[in-house]
Amino acid sequence: MAFDAAMEIFRLTGTFPKEERYSLVDQIRRSSRSVCANIAEAFEKRLFPAHFRSKLSDCLSEAAETQVWLEFSTECGYLESTRSNELFNQYAFIKGKLIKMMQHPEDWKV
Repeated sequence: MAFDAAMEIFRLTGTFPKEERYSLVDQIRRSSRSVCANIAEAFEKRLFPAHFRSKLSDCLSEAAETQVWLEFSTECGYLESTRSNELFNQYAFIKGKLIKMMQHPEDWKV
């Protein structure tokens, strides 16, 4: 789910103005991809609950950052509010799942 959302952000940001390439575009692409990368890292650390939670906390922060960049994208007129809201809600759902994983790390042990 996080991977699909990041890929959608990648596609959508391809239409943003060139002047945003090294600011908004890079930031939202980086944060959305970081959610996925940190989930992968967390999964590899699942035998160590504190480390697992720590990486999931990083995911949570990156997902929240992505939501902020989505808001900027909409306010700047680069992204339609309907599509932005859908992605924002997708990241809210992802954040909820991450919180549940953090609350029950034992469910993810091998």
